[in-house]
Amino acid sequence: MKGFELICCTSVIQTSVFLHRMQATCELLKTTLALDDNTTNSICDKFKEKLLQESFDPSAGKSIDEVRVGHWKESIQEAVGSGSPPSLAAQCYYLWKNSRLEVLSLSTDLCNLLKRLRVGYKLLLLTNGETQTQREKVKAVGCEEFFDAIVIGGEHAEQKPFVSIFTLCFDMLQVEAQDCIVVGDSLDTDIQGGFNAKVRATVWISNGARPDGSVTPDYTIPTVLDLPNILQQLK
Repeated sequence: MKGFELICCTSVIQTSVFLHRMQATCELLKTTLALDDNTTNSICDKFKEKLLQESFDPSAGKSIDEVRVGHWKESIQEAVGSGSPPSLAAQCYYLWKNSRLEVLSLSTDLCNLLKRLRVGYKLLLLTNGETQTQREKVKAVGCEEFFDAIVIGGEHAEQKPFVSIFTLCFDMLQVEAQDCIVVGDSLDTDIQGGFNAKVRATVWISNGARPDGSVTPDYTIPTVLDLPNILQQLK
């Protein structure tokens, strides 16, 4: 090894397909309920808002699929009232979900980068989120081969930016915090978490200007493909 390891907190399996794949669901709503574009868009917007505000509790007895079918049912009712086919909410959810999973992928450049890094470093993917949802993404992308370990925050008592989840990662890699680098695209969870855990360095994959008052990363890069330049500096 080269003196330090990588905790890859950035969600390398995320893509910008959310809005694109919503179009198929809008078409289903439009044709099934004979709605105009404004109404179908309103329903989809309501679902997206519920998704963003979602607080999933597995102890409540419902699966994440059941909860999100409920989001669609509520969104449809709020926009057009009752009277829609009973199965429509489930159809909307699974169309949206399966369409997203079908197009998730890693670029060739990213795959090649991870392969090269794996030769000299231990790699761990740490992602927040509900267990089933994140595991489905990991499986759809097929990224297991690129990492020594994959940790899903929803499977543990605390998620990023809490120190406990990072300590778990250090233990899995059998390394010390000061020998690790956190690479992430979220200042609030990835970079703050790395700072809390006292890692050697944090690398932020910037998605825009850093907000005032946010944690300051040690390094900032526009794309994860620039990571080798940072690693060279840290040698």
